[in-house]
Amino acid sequence: MNIAIVGVSGAVGQELLKILEQRNFPFEDLKLFGSERSVGKEYNCKGKPYKVQLLKHGDDFKGINFAFVSAGSDVSREFADDITRFGCIMIDNSSAFRMDENVPLVVPEVNALDAKFCPRRIVANPNCTTIQMVVALKAIDDISHIKRVYVSTYQAASGAGAAAMDELREQCWDYILGEEVVVKKFPHQLAFNMIPQVDVFTDNGYTKEEMKMYHETRKIMHSDLAVSATCVRVPSFRAHSESIWVETEKPISVDEARKAFAKASGVELIDDVEHSQYPMPLPATGKDAVFVGRIRKDLANPNGLAFWCVADQIRKGAALNAIQIAEYLI
Repeated sequence: MNIAIVGVSGAVGQELLKILEQRNFPFEDLKLFGSERSVGKEYNCKGKPYKVQLLKHGDDFKGINFAFVSAGSDVSREFADDITRFGCIMIDNSSAFRMDENVPLVVPEVNALDAKFCPRRIVANPNCTTIQMVVALKAIDDISHIKRVYVSTYQAASGAGAAAMDELREQCWDYILGEEVVVKKFPHQLAFNMIPQVDVFTDNGYTKEEMKMYHETRKIMHSDLAVSATCVRVPSFRAHSESIWVETEKPISVDEARKAFAKASGVELIDDVEHSQYPMPLPATGKDAVFVGRIRKDLANPNGLAFWCVADQIRKGAALNAIQIAEYLI
C-alpha cells in the first residue's frame, strides 16, 4: 500500500499525518507533495522522515494506491488526471468535484457504499459543516424519514485556515490592549464578534457555504429533504457547532432520539442538562466523534425535533473522514 498527501503543509495535511500514525494506517511508502514554498520540508510519520516534493504534471503518482488531496479546488482540478491516470484513487478535500454526478460524495457512517462506484477514480470529501450534520441526521432518518432541516452553524476561525486563526489571536490581543484591530481575512473584526457570513453570497441571498449544506446533504443521503442554513463565523479557534431542527414524517420522542444517537456510528451523546453537560467546541477539539446534545421536542411542530451538534472540523470535518473513506475501500 503506497499513499500520498497533496498539500501536506496545510492544517488538513498536518492532521492527515497525525491520523495516519494514530490509526496505524497500513502503508509501505508515503509521498508528500506541495508547492514550491514547501518543497524540501521534512515531516515525520510513524517514526520515519519524509520530504515534500514539488507537485507537477507527470507520472509521480504511478504505483500510489490513495492520494489525499487538500490543496484547494484549483489544484484538484488541474492535477486530477495526473493523480488518477495510473489507477490511484484520489480522495479530494476541496469542493471541486463534490457535485459531479460521476464522483461519489462520501461520509462513511452514512453512505460508505457510494465510494465503491467512482468511475473517475475520485471520491469527494464533503464540506465540514455538512459532514458533521449528516452523521447526526442519519440516526434520526433511520427512525423516520426527515422532510426538512433548519440549521444555524457557529463556525470556528480555523475553518478559514491557519492565517485566519492567527488573525483572530492577534485581534484579541490588540483589542484587549486597546490597539488598532487589523482586519484582513474576514469581512469584519472577528474577535469578540460574530459574522453572519461564511464564503461569498449567491444570487438567492444565501452564501456558498449555506448552499453547500443544501446540495451536499441531499446527495449524500440520497434524499429529497430540504435544508435551509444560516452559517455564522464565531471567535472560537477550532471545532464547529450547529443548532439543528428537523421535521420528520412521523413524530419521534426525545427518548427515541437519545437512544438512536447513543448507538449511532460516529456519534457521542452528551446530554445531561441537569449537570450542564452538552457538547462544546473546546472539549471536542482533537476528537474523532460528532457530539450531540440538548435534544428536545420542537414546541411549534409535533413532528419537530431540535438538537445541538459539535465536531472538530479539521479532523472529522476533513482529514479523518478522508482516511475513513480509504479504510473502507481497503
